[in-house]
Amino acid sequence: MNHVMAGFGFGPIQAGLFVKEASDTGNFERIVVSEIDPELVQAIRANGNCYALNIAHPSGIETLEIENIELVDPSIAEDRKILVNSLAAATEIVTSLPSVMYYSVGEHSVASLIAESLESRKDQPALIYTAENNNRAAETLQEVVGARTELEGSPIQFVNTVIGKMSRCVTDASEIRDLDLAVLAPGLNRAYLVEEFNHILVERCNLPGFNPGIGVFEEKEDLLPFQEAKLYGHNAVHALIGFLGLEKGYKMISEVADDEQLSATAREAFLHESGVGLLHRHGGKDPLFTEAGFRLYAEDLLERMYSPYLRDNTERVTRDPIRKLGWNDRIIGTINLALEAGITPLRFVSAAKAAIALVQAQQPDRTAEHILQELWSPDAGDSKNVQQMMDMLLAS
Repeated sequence: MNHVMAGFGFGPIQAGLFVKEASDTGNFERIVVSEIDPELVQAIRANGNCYALNIAHPSGIETLEIENIELVDPSIAEDRKILVNSLAAATEIVTSLPSVMYYSVGEHSVASLIAESLESRKDQPALIYTAENNNRAAETLQEVVGARTELEGSPIQFVNTVIGKMSRCVTDASEIRDLDLAVLAPGLNRAYLVEEFNHILVERCNLPGFNPGIGVFEEKEDLLPFQEAKLYGHNAVHALIGFLGLEKGYKMISEVADDEQLSATAREAFLHESGVGLLHRHGGKDPLFTEAGFRLYAEDLLERMYSPYLRDNTERVTRDPIRKLGWNDRIIGTINLALEAGITPLRFVSAAKAAIALVQAQQPDRTAEHILQELWSPDAGDSKNVQQMMDMLLAS
């Protein structure tokens, strides 16, 4: 089978994971990605449809050149036509956007473009990978596309993903120079830096006779336990390190590795708060959800988070603290998970308090209680944990 890939959004995950892996296979005769930043589109085109990618290994940074990538701007009529035709022929489609909210935004929305392409798709099957770090991204995209066209009988499958690959878009000129990073293309003051990790989990393909062009992904029958391990394990501990590290004045995540007290706090939170909660909910469903399996998972992730070559910073990790304090998001969701398992996660409570302090610095005219009540009300419902949570987080 000759594979074609079509994508939405040309950020570090699209460029550093999906496009790279597709290109590495040699299975794809064409890779087309929709991008609404005209400067980025023009720079890649002017560079002969090539871009540079920086990969952080344990011992240093490697730079690769990825060739034969077509970037199109859907606001331009001719580009839009190319995109729709590519979507209709694609065997793999990848959405990699800041949020699932962007599926329906704008005249040239992801949902409308996919819906339009389905009208001319014949019997060609396709997987649509959703990479928005949302446990229901695939279901959400299917709903908004289904509202625009009939999906019954369509040879496509919307697929959730668990992407544990860490990545950055570096725009600081001094950091690009100090790390000797290659910019995406000449004339662009941005460089993509991604870790070499590519153990990506996806929902099992159920399209009869279809073999995905990207074979490196690991399929799982039930992805939810692994999605929760990513959110309430990986993302939660990353946020904890960021908020508590920022509180102590650290600029780089790698600095925390040299702080015995804080690095021990992060490890204990991972194993004995996040881990206990996840094993209580999902114990035995996979080798990951055993004490030994989860310890290996935690220790590997902590080592990768502290990588001096990835150069992650606390400002980036703690960005948008109000979102990270959502009822079902990484910090509060992990606290709820631990409470469900019968433990009080004091380390994550400390991280939540540090996040609340950042929010209050941005909204000094509002009390912490009012901010949290408003934030939690849509999702918490009548949960018995709300008052307990409020009491823990507002205690001095």
